[in-house]
Amino acid sequence: MVTTQIDSWRISRPDPENILAWAHDAGIRQFDVRFVDLVGGWQHFSIPIGKVDHDAIEQGFGFDGSSIRGFQKIHESDMVLLPDMNSAFVDPFCTVPTLNVVCTVHEPVTLKSYSRDPRQVTGRAEAYLKTTGIATTSYWGPEVEFYVFNSLAFDQTSHSGYYYIDSDEGIWNSGRNGTANLAYRPRTKEGYFPVPPTDKLQDLRSQMVDTLVAAGVDVEAHHHEVGTAGQSEIDLRFNTMTTMADAVLTYKYIIKNTAAVNGLVATFMPKPIFQDNGSGMHVHQSLFNGDTNVFFDASGYGMLSETARHYIGGLLAHAPALLGLCAPTTNSYRRLVPGYEAPINLMYSVRNRSACVRIPTYSASPNARRIEFRSPDPSANPYLAFPAMLMAGLDGIERGLEPPTPIDADLYELEGPARDGVKSVPGSLTEVLDALESDHEFLLKGGVFTEDLIQTWIDYKRERELEAVQLRPHPYEFFLYHDV
Repeated sequence: MVTTQIDSWRISRPDPENILAWAHDAGIRQFDVRFVDLVGGWQHFSIPIGKVDHDAIEQGFGFDGSSIRGFQKIHESDMVLLPDMNSAFVDPFCTVPTLNVVCTVHEPVTLKSYSRDPRQVTGRAEAYLKTTGIATTSYWGPEVEFYVFNSLAFDQTSHSGYYYIDSDEGIWNSGRNGTANLAYRPRTKEGYFPVPPTDKLQDLRSQMVDTLVAAGVDVEAHHHEVGTAGQSEIDLRFNTMTTMADAVLTYKYIIKNTAAVNGLVATFMPKPIFQDNGSGMHVHQSLFNGDTNVFFDASGYGMLSETARHYIGGLLAHAPALLGLCAPTTNSYRRLVPGYEAPINLMYSVRNRSACVRIPTYSASPNARRIEFRSPDPSANPYLAFPAMLMAGLDGIERGLEPPTPIDADLYELEGPARDGVKSVPGSLTEVLDALESDHEFLLKGGVFTEDLIQTWIDYKRERELEAVQLRPHPYEFFLYHDV
């Protein structure tokens, strides 16, 4: 890691207009421009720092948009990136000193905003919120979970298909022989909060946290998660929407690369391990009007205001469509099943982690009052998922939607009529994409989302992911059916 440049960046934190001068003085040699594709992955290319000046930043950098997932056709491929210098940070993994800058995507010549650029959706959502008169600012605090493995192998051909995971922490290695077996592994679904030596990733997560902080990402805590085999979580302090979406992409980049530097592999796949907990992205959210939290009411249920209750009503009413953006993979629905702490019940409740919407109650402070939508997972593109949740909540407020009566009990233990009255989230990617196709008018308000982006997203998911999985034999089908 380029520790000299990282330490210099941490200390100086130059203003955006002074970054280029600082970069030259600090010995930065590459200017790395990054942008997010439709699906949610960072893409990039680098420019020698000597070729970058203020005119270049204002005019942008050209690239081929036809090679990017969900973007242009080949006959309309020229696109332009405009750097947001507020997003800059020194890359902690490049041997050659490199400054990373997140960009927005624009049409050539006119520099008109590109309709399928996910990062600009968050900007439009933040602007739209101010026009509603409901609030001026939304705050977002995702809990992004992940697994760290020692090995992750997979393949798929016309005549074979498999995956193989291994982890020093995996409980399945407790009986391994041939080398000294030092035991101390989290049992399946018992990995929450053990100290070392059972938690074997303490130093790795601390290294990740140090790197995140150096890159400007505000971290509150880190810990082992429920799953055996290295499930972990690093909690980010809440921030505004675009800033937090940038932070999530930075978070993924730093976690994956820190693992790789240590000879490990990190994955944000929602459900990599059978019969253990999946990885979620529980999203804490609140609305403020100036310095006033509009979600707070000391006399309301869970100290929530009527505005917050209607916001929840919007989230739950649009939940099937929302999950088309917030839990957008076939693997997401291996996680959203009963019995693994997965939030499948379309209810809200104080402190209750079996509901889709929980009201965290660690503090009575008005500013701490927020809601937590627990169904999303880390496969979501945060630049689309966060605005979608906001737009669903605002629709609930504007229409006065009421959520179901809260149930302060373990929803998985309910029986009879009480259980029958609790609706569940859809059980497949097919269902949520169909729901998004039929229910997305609320996303179009204020031009936040466009029909073009939504339909491109649905088509991509159906053709490139859903059909690709449905057409392939599943390994377990051979166990069930080879002898029929």
